[in-house]
Amino acid sequence: MHGTIQKRSSALSDRHRALGSDLSSSWNDMPIPQNYNACPYAETEIVRNKAGLFDVSALKMVNVEGPDALAFLNHLLTSDISKAKRGDSHISNIVNEDGALIDDVLVYVDGDGKYRVSHGGGSFEEAAAAAKGRFNVTVARDDDVHILSLQGPKSLEVLAPHTPMKLAELPYFHHEKTTLFGRPVEIARGGYSAERGYEVFCSAKDAEFMWDSILAAGKDQGVTPISWSCLDIIRVEGGLLFFPFDMTHGDTTPWEVRADWTVDLSKPDFIGKKALTAKKGKERSLITGLDVLHSEAIAPLSKIFSDGKEVGIVTSTTYSQHLMKSLAMAQISPAFTKLGTELTIRDNGRDFTATVVRMPFYDPMRLRTHPVA
Repeated sequence: MHGTIQKRSSALSDRHRALGSDLSSSWNDMPIPQNYNACPYAETEIVRNKAGLFDVSALKMVNVEGPDALAFLNHLLTSDISKAKRGDSHISNIVNEDGALIDDVLVYVDGDGKYRVSHGGGSFEEAAAAAKGRFNVTVARDDDVHILSLQGPKSLEVLAPHTPMKLAELPYFHHEKTTLFGRPVEIARGGYSAERGYEVFCSAKDAEFMWDSILAAGKDQGVTPISWSCLDIIRVEGGLLFFPFDMTHGDTTPWEVRADWTVDLSKPDFIGKKALTAKKGKERSLITGLDVLHSEAIAPLSKIFSDGKEVGIVTSTTYSQHLMKSLAMAQISPAFTKLGTELTIRDNGRDFTATVVRMPFYDPMRLRTHPVA
């Protein structure tokens, strides 16, 4: 059906190898630096206190353009893209006719009927290909674009002197075309770290120059390259979901991952609207945060019990040295998701006590990413 999967590669592969990565892990058809020579916990401290540079070019970027681009995206996605303005980066989801999540996306609104859709390991492109015949729209993957993500409290002061744009005034989840170190880029404020951060979109030919320039500009502030193992630690600390690992039913609905805010049932018909309307309020489980009394990370897919009855399954986990806690996200039966509820996790034959807590685990008010003015 899908033909041969086209392997992609990052223009930064040589940089990753020089830092100790064997690039043996891949995601989205692209080798990624799962680990460098550095300890992921040490990298976490850099991101939380200084800033770290990630290569997230493995995200797939798709250009959607044409007279029907807005109608096309509104047909595919659960949110109402017409409410997003030029320069917005708009989080959305895509479900199938049964209301099951098949991908999560970020839509960059460029204006004049032009959009860019960033997506991970799901089926956005397959769904787009199936639907586009009814719309006057072009849908094209952009494999040239590279995405360098600088995440951490020092990110603004590292980048701001090297771009003419007023970077300090760029709101969260907004983006703007500009130059950085004299080369054309787009800078978006956001990321996957639960810290203030910026994503720099550049061409493949500029990627090495941009990587080296950001690291040189941030050297005095302690900026270093950061691995994907660290990215997984900080995204769990920040309560940030990863498709499909936190969607364990196979047909998980947005309601079950508490993504109600991405679904606009008031807009005209879209794929899965009827099913989502019917399934609202009938959640089998809800994504929930757990503090686990254990000195290590719990194994994902461990089962969760209350008084011997199975009530859920662990999805994403980490041991947070920053918080000195074993953290787990889990899909749990709604009756057992009240804050303070004590549950038991069974991991490899051993039982561990877990308590339902507020998410995100780190910075629960999200003051790092949304500072109070």
